[in-house]
Amino acid sequence: MNAEIINIGDEILIGQILNTNAQYIAAQLDEVGFKVRRMITISDDPDEIVAAVTDSLKDNDLIILTGGLGPTKDDLTKLTLAKMFDSELKFDQKVFDHIEKLFKSLGRDAVPKASYGQAEVPDQCIPLMNNYGTAPGMWFVRDNKVVISLPGVPYEMKHLMTGEVIPRLQEQFHPMFNYHRTILTTGLGESSLMELISDWEDSLEEKNIKLAYLPSPGRVRLRLSSRGEDKEQLMNEIDDKADELYEIIPDFIFGEENIDLPQAVGELLNEQKASLVTAESCTGGNIAHELTLIPGSSSYFLGSFVTYSNEMKMDQLGVRSETLESFGAVSQECVKEMALGAVKASGAEYALSVSGIAGPDGGSDEKSVGTVWIALARNSEIIEAQQFSFGKLREQNIKKSTNAALNMLRKQLLKQK
Repeated sequence: MNAEIINIGDEILIGQILNTNAQYIAAQLDEVGFKVRRMITISDDPDEIVAAVTDSLKDNDLIILTGGLGPTKDDLTKLTLAKMFDSELKFDQKVFDHIEKLFKSLGRDAVPKASYGQAEVPDQCIPLMNNYGTAPGMWFVRDNKVVISLPGVPYEMKHLMTGEVIPRLQEQFHPMFNYHRTILTTGLGESSLMELISDWEDSLEEKNIKLAYLPSPGRVRLRLSSRGEDKEQLMNEIDDKADELYEIIPDFIFGEENIDLPQAVGELLNEQKASLVTAESCTGGNIAHELTLIPGSSSYFLGSFVTYSNEMKMDQLGVRSETLESFGAVSQECVKEMALGAVKASGAEYALSVSGIAGPDGGSDEKSVGTVWIALARNSEIIEAQQFSFGKLREQNIKKSTNAALNMLRKQLLKQK
């Protein structure tokens, strides 16, 4: 079953708010087997609404609109859809009673006159009761195709999607199942990863499994997707292929679905009852920031030394002036001393240290922008020190350095299991 999502609102088109409604609706529809073919955003204009719905009805079984159902003059969706579906606006006592109950729950004795119009609904629609607002949703049917209009306020829309829309859609359409499994990787770029798993990717076709590469700085998500009537069969086929992937690239997989790299590292540290400290220069505390976003990280993360200047590296971490003079701050020698100094100062079992040239300035012929050194120490021993070359974009260099450091620690922790 094909679906389209139409979001109505000038505030979205001018970039005033994020369109989170489309993302939520798409995820809900996918979960119950609909294929979302397109998402569009249009202005609060009757002609735009008519054109978008008319075009969408040609190729889709379901259209969901959000926005334009409020009580003000610029909310035109209800009037426009009423005309499209040859409806008259009629006062619905059941809707009014629902609105009155809502206002009473807010301590209001009477419904404001401005909200009376919310109880007028097209006579050709099924009203969907909104427990969190005055605008009911509307369910229209034309030639066995469904058009649903929902409020644009996210929490109102979500309530109606889960409480009204999804159950009704499942009852009417009995859609096929969609199944996805997302494998999270780090340490390889998209093209290198694709080359490494090329033969495995080719084998997916015989099972009608699709693979999507979803890259972000320092990470690539691999999403396996399939669609059919037998959900258990879909799950088994995708799970078998995922197991094969773990055998091909075990060192580059750090988790699945929504787990993030800092969380994966934190779980390993907790399992091994190990502690961590960071010594950061070019990342400016970003590794510590990522780690402390995880609830409970205080059980394994002791803190961070943000030593941006050479003076701070010497004063807080004991980096020798001779090292900085001979090799510079962006060097193997410097990050090793930073890591060992962080362990000594904190008492942590592990220390990650990072020093690099984030950019856009500061590079040289010998050390270009994007050059980063990362070291990992355990107690009084350096486990690993590695140089990376990330590129010229400052923000991405910070993110990639953070990922590389955490992945270095993750791989070491896996060896300790």
